[in-house]
Amino acid sequence: MERRIFGIETEFGCLVHDPAVGTPEQVVDRVKNHVFLQQKLGVIDLHARDYTFEPARAGGFLLNGGRLYIDAVGDHEEYATAECSSFFDIAAHERAGHRILQNALRELELDEKVSFHNNSVDHFGGHTFGCHENYLARLNEDFFREAVGYLLPFLVTRQIFTGVGRVGGHRLNRTDFRNNVMRMSEYEVDYIWVHNFYGVEIDKTVDFQLSQRADHILKTVASKVRFNRAIINPKWDSYYSYSDLHRLHLLFGEANQSEWATAMKVGTTSLVLDLVEDGLVPADVRLSDPIETLRSVSRDPSWRWLARLASGETIPSVDLQRVYLEAAQRHLAGRDEQTDWVLREWDYALSGLEVNPLLLDDRVDWVAKRKLLEMYREAEGLEWNDDMMHSLDLEYHNINPDRGLYYGLVDAGQVHRVLEDEKVETACETPPADTRAAARGQVVRSLIDTRAKRYVIDWDSIYLDRERFLDLRNPFHTYEKEAAKFTKAM
Repeated sequence: MERRIFGIETEFGCLVHDPAVGTPEQVVDRVKNHVFLQQKLGVIDLHARDYTFEPARAGGFLLNGGRLYIDAVGDHEEYATAECSSFFDIAAHERAGHRILQNALRELELDEKVSFHNNSVDHFGGHTFGCHENYLARLNEDFFREAVGYLLPFLVTRQIFTGVGRVGGHRLNRTDFRNNVMRMSEYEVDYIWVHNFYGVEIDKTVDFQLSQRADHILKTVASKVRFNRAIINPKWDSYYSYSDLHRLHLLFGEANQSEWATAMKVGTTSLVLDLVEDGLVPADVRLSDPIETLRSVSRDPSWRWLARLASGETIPSVDLQRVYLEAAQRHLAGRDEQTDWVLREWDYALSGLEVNPLLLDDRVDWVAKRKLLEMYREAEGLEWNDDMMHSLDLEYHNINPDRGLYYGLVDAGQVHRVLEDEKVETACETPPADTRAAARGQVVRSLIDTRAKRYVIDWDSIYLDRERFLDLRNPFHTYEKEAAKFTKAM
């Protein structure tokens, strides 16, 4: 498939430093309302999208074609990018979500008292937060029986260059809750369709690992994922399906601070999906146990990152990634500029990981974080499991440019950027120009301008009433003419 649609959904943690401003649940609601009602960056949902998880007025669609909403499970702020077909667009639109939230905090004069973090784990509370990826892919009846086995080796080892890193680790325990650090939620919605609970224990045997979520993944593929998290969560949404293409929903991904890592995470995965769909992945990449490999690679302090193949042989993750890279170079090189960019950077990253991973501190999040924390740890004489190390880990993911440790590296010129600030600023209000998000953003702006009181918006359609609706079924089409006609009649 020459073009692919993709998007990212990020769940943000909210840390309230001054209880006088309210609870985290109250703060995220104020921020959401400010974005829609005061800043007028979108139109809020008038009807429930899901009575359990997204009731009416929980959020809505934005001018940039994406969504901002409060997920009822955990009452956290969540941002979903518009549909993108460019690896650089997805990086810009993902980062635009950070800027929208931080600007709202600043305007509410809460930026000194509240911080949003795009990390993926609560070190002491035992919870994990999602940064999910969506890809339009050929999910035919054979995909989850056969083809997924060729995708999983890539997914569980890409963390060597896309992992965000974390201090410490967690153990999951279903039989003994005496060391459980995860408090049970008081909200019934958190346990809808839950069949098995587990406790989370702090694992002090781990100093630092590549992935924040690897310790919490239990299955390769699962549909019910609360307390049963999987690498892949099948979705058969009609609004994200087109022709024979459906949404491949990846749960095992993490919230990167590095723009390079975000573009590479989506870029390499898209190229590997091309290879899988066309049957171009060598047969000998399949793993004996993908979940065990996921954890062992993340936790390997030697950085050899060995993976056991179905044949019984072991292979370093760098070499396994090279199998995919070389197949992509043979079959996809020269296709377009962004594909060639991914191939060059993929090769650069794997070469650096082979020689010395620390050479990639300007691109790879886990390396940048590791070097930063190691420098502080040695200067202060701390152990990895000291509370301060966990706090610094969290501050790497603070989206406030004036406070986040990652942004300190940016200011010092130590980060390889792939975006200009102007592109991120534009992405806050302007949708991608080459997908159906362009039409959605156009209609959202007209709904704001006309102060419309009746509408229903979804990814694949917009209704004003039963007789007036705009069909956006084809995600590759911009619907510019149709949207112009639709808004003219409003």
